Amino acid sequence: MSSRIDADKSGQVPNRIRRMLHGPRPESVPGLVGTAVTVVGLLDIAAGVFPRFRHSRIHAVTEVLPGSVGPFAAALAISAGVLLLLLAHGLKRRKRRAWRAAVVLLPAGAVAQFTYRHSVIGVVIAAALLALLLRHQNEFKALPDPRSRWKALANFVLMSAGSIGLGLVIVNSHPGRLKGDPGLYEQIQHVIYGLFGFEGPMDYYGRVSWTVGYSLGALGMLTALTTIYLAFRPEHPAARLTSEDEDKLRELLARHGGRDSLGHFALRRDKAVVFSPSGKAAVTYRVVSGVMLASGDPIGDVEAWPGAIERFMAEARIHSWTPAVMGCSETGGEVWTRETGLDALELGDEAIVDTKDFSLSGRAMRNVRQMVKRIERNGYTTKVRRVSELTEAELDAVRGASDAWRGTDTERGFSMALGRVGDPGDGDCVIATAHRTEEGDTSPFGDLKAVLHFVPWGPDGMSLDLMRRDRAADPGMNELLIVAALQACPDLKIEKVSLNFAMFRSALARGEKIGAGPVLRAWRGLLVFLSRWFQIESLYKFNAKFQPRWEPRFVVFRTTRDLPRIGFAAMQAEGFVTLALPRLFAARRRPKPVRTCAHRTHQLTALSTAQPEREVRAA
Repeated sequence: MSSRIDADKSGQVPNRIRRMLHGPRPESVPGLVGTAVTVVGLLDIAAGVFPRFRHSRIHAVTEVLPGSVGPFAAALAISAGVLLLLLAHGLKRRKRRAWRAAVVLLPAGAVAQFTYRHSVIGVVIAAALLALLLRHQNEFKALPDPRSRWKALANFVLMSAGSIGLGLVIVNSHPGRLKGDPGLYEQIQHVIYGLFGFEGPMDYYGRVSWTVGYSLGALGMLTALTTIYLAFRPEHPAARLTSEDEDKLRELLARHGGRDSLGHFALRRDKAVVFSPSGKAAVTYRVVSGVMLASGDPIGDVEAWPGAIERFMAEARIHSWTPAVMGCSETGGEVWTRETGLDALELGDEAIVDTKDFSLSGRAMRNVRQMVKRIERNGYTTKVRRVSELTEAELDAVRGASDAWRGTDTERGFSMALGRVGDPGDGDCVIATAHRTEEGDTSPFGDLKAVLHFVPWGPDGMSLDLMRRDRAADPGMNELLIVAALQACPDLKIEKVSLNFAMFRSALARGEKIGAGPVLRAWRGLLVFLSRWFQIESLYKFNAKFQPRWEPRFVVFRTTRDLPRIGFAAMQAEGFVTLALPRLFAARRRPKPVRTCAHRTHQLTALSTAQPEREVRAA
């Protein structure tokens, strides 16, 4: 009793009551509203699909209304509900356009519910949500995501399928008013006819035919209008690396490129870039499924990294993207977490070979040594050269072979892949090729059997970009070319070579040792199982053949609950999951520079100059 009295005297209880009366915290409103709008959308759809309550006291009033009011209200409720479901995710991501649409649709759906179902509860919920949206409108300022007209095709397919499914529910929601016993084929036919505004083979007693017809027509019109809007709205493609941006990045790499082995991969042209205010540092990124995905460390002077990171976080905030960094070094992870309040998790290890210590002698290199000698006895030769030393015909053969031997239709790689071979600006890259002349060989690539491509890592290093080989060639082509490249490094003045990245390398290594605990063994067993689809164990064992030193790499994220989303986005970026529609008519040319709109530039400048928000570190 005394403790309760003390709490009242101290003012703690009244403070809690005041906080409850003030409502939710502003930063939590978008997530709360997005979930509630989903519920309201489902209620609107249910209100439009199912018959109204005949025992309502308000029913006597609405009976005197014109006959078309009820069916029209049902159609309006269904349309508002479907649109609210489409907007819910945008509200959770604080999108301004989603907020504007929700402010219009909530009262429209509430009026439709009240007219058709006489639901007071639906009106109260919609009014409460509308008041919350209006009170916290400043929380919804995120700019639109990059978009293209291919989204219109995706919308048409998904909306058509959803409309047919919902239409089947509508035509079967009045069993007591249905004439006859139509089969599934007749039901689908009636739905499709209704979506186009025509009468179908099914018939009902009374005004139910109007209700079903209006509802199906509304779904068809909604599908058509949303598709037309997405098809004809101004295209806003994802930001790309412009020629000017690339020149600036090359200047930064020329001065600071030796700091990170992944630095040259920042020159991928499907990435965008933000520079620090001084221009001495930059962060490159790509937006995938709402995740703003950077890779490696920032480019440039370490002292200017915070400025580039601040610009990166400001860009994420104004678009409400989820910030994440894949494959940064330990130093990069420390700077990211210190400057942003994000958290970091070890993702795996990068294999680095010091060329002055590399040798094929010794028991540890026995398997590699035997494999290389066997392949050389079979008549294979190797060449290791800079890209600038190859003729145009040789480069064409390498490009063609690289595409033909890829194995999948999707080009994989993001954080550790350049995405091109033989570009005029990449003359310092190194290409290692394996050759073998065979009788009757009609290959369009001549005697070329395997290709390795390396990108520069500062003035005295290089990083492995891609490995491709003819599937008909002898096994061990990659080992042969890596050894050839390492042995040619002294002539190329290369002192260090970065090989593949091995995910969860430490878990695999510790889990196979004697005395490993049950949890570690179970984790390793899961990784081995996943290696059937993803190169986890195989990459680790391949890298380990060359006795490298291991450098840890980290993933930087905001909260633990973001990790699944970041992982899925990273798999999309790396090409393991492909959700994009086939671009049949896309020309293979360098994209035009994307100009930044004045509104976005103003917000980005304002946010970057303000004190950055401190994100909550995950426990």
